[in-house]
Amino acid sequence: MVRCPLPLLVLALIALATACVPANVGTGEYRNVARDIRLASVDELYRFLTYNDRRFPLISAHRGGPAAGFPENALETFENSYRYQPLIIECDVRMTADSVLVLMHDETLDRTTSGTGKVVDSTFPALKELRLKDPGGKATPYRIPTLDQALKWGSGKVVFTIDVKRGVPYSMVIDAIRRNQAQAYSVVITYNADQAETVHQLAPDLMISASIRSREDLLRLNDRSIPDNRLVAFVGTSTVPAAVYKQLHDHGILCILGTIGNIDKQAATRGDTVYTRLVEGGADILSTDRPREAGKALHTYRAAHKLTSTFIK
Repeated sequence: MVRCPLPLLVLALIALATACVPANVGTGEYRNVARDIRLASVDELYRFLTYNDRRFPLISAHRGGPAAGFPENALETFENSYRYQPLIIECDVRMTADSVLVLMHDETLDRTTSGTGKVVDSTFPALKELRLKDPGGKATPYRIPTLDQALKWGSGKVVFTIDVKRGVPYSMVIDAIRRNQAQAYSVVITYNADQAETVHQLAPDLMISASIRSREDLLRLNDRSIPDNRLVAFVGTSTVPAAVYKQLHDHGILCILGTIGNIDKQAATRGDTVYTRLVEGGADILSTDRPREAGKALHTYRAAHKLTSTFIK
């Protein structure tokens, strides 16, 4: 029988223990090893995004989570945000003059790229020559990605909520989702019942993010025969009455609260427990411009309540 020298055995046990905990614990940097959201079918997406009292609260990185050196709506930014935690990525889609769907929030190129003019007036070959700017306006090496590229990148990693900007046909976005077999990890954002009905008629299997801030909003969607298990509710960017959360949760609908703006500023000033109090109050997904800080707070909350998900590996 071969005996393992005691020092080597101790080192091996330490290495094993270290591999089982989030990276950089104790260093002030939050990073969760289990971060892939792996959904094999649309049915699994329905289950993952249906409310229950053991639901796994999540962060949605607004425009992908831009930071110094990382522009909004860039694949490299998505990768940087995803490295730290299980994540929903909110991204924006516009169409070029030659009908290519690209990720871009603004109508014009001026703020976020080295170019100028409207996206819709530019061809994709021309856009490929531009460089993206980070939030401070500094040019980066990164380029404007297509929706197809983003959907390919996200498979087995994240869930996308896709904000379809004015002038972009929902049918083209749905075609891209189907082309990339991304139905299991894509949610289409809509802003009113008419838009939600359009998406549901085009693709009854797809999940929809709908603006729901009252009982009447939900009834309008129900009147259009959109099933509850196709919906996640965006409840706004300010305090939400407990009754709104309860009604939506009673229908199995998860609630996205936008912390972008004032709530993120409050958390930066008062402390990141602001985020956990929102989850305790009923929010299920926080759409934030501070995904790392909010994510660390939610990680602490999930650990304290022993919340897990079979879909996060």
